[in-house]
Amino acid sequence: MDILVAASHPRFPFPPHITKTHRKSAMPQFLNCSRNTGESNGLSRAPVPRELGSPDDLENDMKSISIEKEDKKQNDIWQLYEEAQQNILYLNKQRLLAMEELERVKNERNSLLDRIEQLEMKKKATARKDIFTIRSELLNRIDALVLSGIIGSTEASSLRRLVIDSRVDLADDVYDIILKNDAEFLAELRRFSKTTKGYACLNLDEVHGLREVEAEFYSYFNGQLHGNKIWTGIVYGIGVTFIDPIYYSSLFSHDKVYGYSNDFERFTYFSRASLDYLVKSGKRPDVLHIHNWQTSIVGPLFWDVFVNQGFENTRIVLTCQGFDSQSLEQPEKVALCGLDPSILLRPDRLQDNNKSHLVNVLKGGVVYSNKVIIMSSVHTKGQIISALGHGLEPTLATHKEKLVIAPSGFDKTTWDPSRDNFLPQCYSADDMKGKSMCKFALQRHLGLEEGASNILVGCIYSGISDDLDKLKKLCYMASSKGVQFIFMRYGQISGMTTSFEIFQDEAKDKHVRFIDKYDEELSHLIISGCDIMLCPSLDDHLLQVPLKAVRYGTAPIPVNFPDSRFRDFGNDSGERSGFLQYINSSFGNMPLGQAIDEIRNSPWEWNRRIKDGMGKDFSWDSECVEVHISAYQVVKKL
Repeated sequence: MDILVAASHPRFPFPPHITKTHRKSAMPQFLNCSRNTGESNGLSRAPVPRELGSPDDLENDMKSISIEKEDKKQNDIWQLYEEAQQNILYLNKQRLLAMEELERVKNERNSLLDRIEQLEMKKKATARKDIFTIRSELLNRIDALVLSGIIGSTEASSLRRLVIDSRVDLADDVYDIILKNDAEFLAELRRFSKTTKGYACLNLDEVHGLREVEAEFYSYFNGQLHGNKIWTGIVYGIGVTFIDPIYYSSLFSHDKVYGYSNDFERFTYFSRASLDYLVKSGKRPDVLHIHNWQTSIVGPLFWDVFVNQGFENTRIVLTCQGFDSQSLEQPEKVALCGLDPSILLRPDRLQDNNKSHLVNVLKGGVVYSNKVIIMSSVHTKGQIISALGHGLEPTLATHKEKLVIAPSGFDKTTWDPSRDNFLPQCYSADDMKGKSMCKFALQRHLGLEEGASNILVGCIYSGISDDLDKLKKLCYMASSKGVQFIFMRYGQISGMTTSFEIFQDEAKDKHVRFIDKYDEELSHLIISGCDIMLCPSLDDHLLQVPLKAVRYGTAPIPVNFPDSRFRDFGNDSGERSGFLQYINSSFGNMPLGQAIDEIRNSPWEWNRRIKDGMGKDFSWDSECVEVHISAYQVVKKL
């Protein structure tokens, strides 16, 4: 059996430092092993015996082997180094991925915490309304006991204070007593009062958020009243009573609150019933707070009929949203509520300043109130007395010492861009990225070309018939420059449907969108996503769009510039509201064209103005509340 043993070539090539001699001496030697027969392993000739080398050759061979081993060791080290480098790169990549994952988890955690906080706030709001319901029913039962003659007014007053006291824990066992009969209910309530350590009266110094109270009241209890009854409730710790008529209920069976030929009869009936209720229930309020002409008849009724029935320490505050609606009536109509027309038809009382044969109900409210609060965000007392009284200027001048101006406001619990659930992404003055997201979302929703560089102008209107031509000109001028417009209508506007339909047909353009029905959720997106809100009036009592726009980083620009009503902001020496001072120094004197140019040409200065406005508080809880509390404090001392 022939066996051939051959040394293979080295695993690695020769290093460059090995000489040719070394390479030659290091060449592998072949050894032929022959069979016993002497045949040369299949070769044609016999093998040639190899001669043994000299000692120098042996030494060279040993050196070559040593060099080869050293070279292999170095190659192994380099290979390990390369592998280590690759491992380090891999680990760095994995570390970056882990950091990104950690950041994602962190963001998800923060988002989850924000969501939990929102849910907790909603839960607390729901719980608060449950407490209001319990308190309302308790007060309702107490009033029923007084009207039924079961308890007197003194005890009723104590029990009411107990219920109103925010420190009283209205637990389930307290709610259960509402279901008991009158005797059991009274016994349980008396027992509960004895185990309660003290109570707090409703202190007028602590009253806050009056306008928010009204908003919360109407939103929460709208549609909740059924049957003919007197209903008492609690809103933000303030007792509120609904008087539902047993007789003449047809007076209040209308679909709307205002706008009927018998409005005077309806509101006079309500005003007289409210005062009668106070007498029968034994309540003695510090202040009767009335609003506009609809309850102004309370003034003469109180001082001519009711003041001597235990109300010697009660005073009257009138809040008026404006003087354009005053209610002029025939004098004999005031006799329906028990007043004497001959006494009231005098220049210093209810006689109208221009139509002397009629009585002016709102004038009566001004004359007979101890304090008159005029709601206006952009006018001073001097401007209102001299030019905005709608015929009541002489009366306002006579009673100017009792007049104070309070700016309007908005509900900051609902309108806050940093926690607005209607927005795709919230934002604040410190982080405005969310506002851009709102703009993109609004453009996408209405099919407008998306882009932060596209200037977006919004307008939520309720009555702009006098300004329609001006609005058209502004729209045509700006849209021709690529400016985008969004118009949203609020409520039904008589006499304007046809005009606006024509406007819509004329303004059909890829840059203009019309929304013919008010949408609360969309209104949040419009005010947050637009750069400018075009305002028919900066003194907006209905929607407070200018105030909300400032809070959301959107500039309120008046439609009527250069109308003198806006050009001459704050030029008299009267008191100026915080909003008046701000708007006078920022956007009130700026026409739409200038605003557009500043956004494009001076973005840094524009953003500075925007952020400055976002940091101000023009909500109900701010200056408006301070003016009302001050008015309460003043009349209590009279």
